[in-house]
Amino acid sequence: MFEEAQLYSPVTAHEDGTATVHLVEGHPGEHDPEYRRRRNEIAAVSLTWRPGQPVPSIDYTETEHGVWRTVCEHLGPLHEQYACRAFNDAVAALDLPRDRVPQLSEVSTGLQALTGFSYVPAPGIVPLEEFYGSLADGIFHSTQYLRHHAAPLYTPEPDILHEVMGHGNLLASPEVAEVNRLAGAAARRVTTPEALQVVADVFWFTVEFGALWEQGALKAYGAGILSSYGEIEEFRSMQIRPLDFAAMATIDYDITHYQPVLFAAESFGHMVDEVGAFFAACDDETPARLGVRPKAS
Repeated sequence: MFEEAQLYSPVTAHEDGTATVHLVEGHPGEHDPEYRRRRNEIAAVSLTWRPGQPVPSIDYTETEHGVWRTVCEHLGPLHEQYACRAFNDAVAALDLPRDRVPQLSEVSTGLQALTGFSYVPAPGIVPLEEFYGSLADGIFHSTQYLRHHAAPLYTPEPDILHEVMGHGNLLASPEVAEVNRLAGAAARRVTTPEALQVVADVFWFTVEFGALWEQGALKAYGAGILSSYGEIEEFRSMQIRPLDFAAMATIDYDITHYQPVLFAAESFGHMVDEVGAFFAACDDETPARLGVRPKAS
């Protein structure tokens, strides 16, 4: 089990419309005042957005475009080698720019034509029920900032590279988009924190860190693997188990390290069918059925 808040640096909104992003200790940009200023600036833009308004554009700097280019150059060949066929097909269909950071509105335009999904801005963490519930409506909450330029192949938190290069490309696949919608419907349907956490944990081990077998080779389909240069190089050496939703909902894991245990579907179709069916059937009784122990009061 993990807490979603661990994934993001907290953001404080101020009455004057500014924002402060509290970078986690050890963050590559922790001691870079210009990076901190930029993070605050981008967070403030996201905080002013309201549903129904046009998604704000960010005037990305050449340094930020350079980070995007560097990651694309390194991950592109790895995707061809280690990503599942459906992901690579979706990458070609969405056809995001590789020489610059795309605006969220561009990502939405491409996804709308393919699967009906849209992106909206988030300054950082979005409450579990809002983030997952919005997936039912075909809405993905995405940050707009980039990782620090000194470590372009590493980030301790999800940035636009993870959420667009990873999730955005996945959402261009109609089958994966439907799995996301089913996860969102499950998050809306359940009424207990325990059941919502089960939705989040199964999402983590599938949509975020899922693997599958394809013609005898282990391939990745999880956004967390496919957007991480280090993770995609290492995922095949991890302990690979068959799909096991009870284990996903009860296993302890550390999100700050490479995932030592991954769950692999027998094929892309098997993943879509089994994971989709799990989310479609998920209800308030699911934690008890899976053996999740109630939290002590």
